[in-house]
Formats: sequence, C-alpha cells, structure tokens
Amino acid sequence: MKKINLNPLTLSPKTPIPDVSHELILYVEGLSVSFDGFKAINDLNLYIKQGELRCLIGANGAGKTTLMDIITGKTKPDVGNVYFGQNINLLERTEPEIAQLGIGRKFQKPTVFEAHTVLDNLEMSLKANKGIWHGLFARLTSEQRDRMAHVLAQIGLTQQADMLAGALSHGQKQWLEIGMLLVSDPQLLLIDEPVAGMTAQETEHTAALLNSLAGERTVIVVEHDMEFVRSIARTVTVLHQGTVLAEGTMDQIQKNKDVIEVYLGEPA
Repeated sequence: MKKINLNPLTLSPKTPIPDVSHELILYVEGLSVSFDGFKAINDLNLYIKQGELRCLIGANGAGKTTLMDIITGKTKPDVGNVYFGQNINLLERTEPEIAQLGIGRKFQKPTVFEAHTVLDNLEMSLKANKGIWHGLFARLTSEQRDRMAHVLAQIGLTQQADMLAGALSHGQKQWLEIGMLLVSDPQLLLIDEPVAGMTAQETEHTAALLNSLAGERTVIVVEHDMEFVRSIARTVTVLHQGTVLAEGTMDQIQKNKDVIEVYLGEPA
C-alpha cells in the first residue's frame, strides 16, 4: 500500500509562518468594536494555544460571530490587537490574505458545490487556495492526491467520493465542508455550530472528527449544544456582552454562578 505523504503543502515564499515558540497561536487583546452605538465586542482578551480545541459559548448577541469576523478579516475593530502567532498582525491583512496564512472558517450552514462530486469539491477547494489561474491549468500532484485521500478518510466520506454532494445527508455536507478546509492544510480552524440539525449518530461522528483534529490543528468551535460541547471541550470560554465572562473546564463552567445566571440557567 502506498504511503500517504502528510507533509504540509508548500507555502509561497511570501507567506509568513506564525511564530508559535510560546505555544500560543492566537492572541486577542483589548479588542472592542461598536455598531451604531452598540458595543458588540468590549475589551475582549483571548489566548489560544497551538493544537488546542477551544469551545466558545454564549447567548445570541454575546459577540461570538463578531469575534470570528474580526479574526478572519471580515470586520475591523475600533481598538485592540489580533495576532496569529507572535509575529503576524491579522488586522493588517485582508480576508483572502488571512485564508492564505492558514486560517479556515466554516459557517453554520454548509456551502458545498451540490452539482459536483465529493472529490470534485475537495479538488476545487485545493485549487482555489492556489489562485484562479493555477486552478484552471495545474494538474494535481501525487502529494495533493494523497492529501485528498487522507482528508476523505478523516471526514469519513471515502465511500462517497464519487457521489454528488447534493445527495449527501446534512451531516455529511458538514463533514465535506470541513474537508474542503482541511485540504488546504490550515493551522487554525474556526467552526460555527457544526452539529445544528444533525442526528445523534452524525453528532457523535462530528465529535470524533473534531477530537481527532486537535493537536494536529488548532480548532475553535462555536456551539450552543451543551452535551456536544462536553463531548469535545478541553477548555470553554463563555462570552457575554462582548467580553469574556468565564473560562475553564466544562465542569467549572457549569458550576460558575455568573454563567448559570446569564446563560445556562438554574439546573433542573
């Protein structure tokens, strides 16, 4: 059996590599942003370790989506700092540049190319990461084919490789979209409500998938399903009114009086 080459895809000479010598891959410090007088993010500090699986929870309007928007370059804050490693200022980068740096984002609703096969979806994502002209004319290398085969196995869709994406179940589409991020070899994944609308079996598979990525990659998951969070969380950060209300293990969070009052509610 041919050995799968899992070496990272070659980065462009112009693509800087984040300095994670202090074991932190994301620094968010003193972050604030207002929209029409409403402070969506309020002096927020967040530090994510390399290889960590971090869960972000909080009520609607707590600032979770706005934080993701800032990290990925969609929204610029009023004040604050956001660094990828110690050396890359994300606030100076555009959305495409941030994606090229190795930061991938998956939104709640899966966006796959339904008229194309699962394998085609992965290939298009791989080529898109290299640019339009490269994607049109370049052939896949053996390393890229190996990577796609590895990702198919990771997301559990090897048997569905030649199936049209539109024929997949909701859960399978979610896994495919995660795979579409993985083929470009991101270091940091931002994943928004991955199990919304999933069956219990699909939710279990998603938990296993995200757990398998931790260590190999850094994963930040925004989720409302507390049972799912418990199944994957090492550290949980609770946002409230645009700032960090509490941080700790799931057990610590569920016993935190402030969190119970503003988010979880009193236990039944």
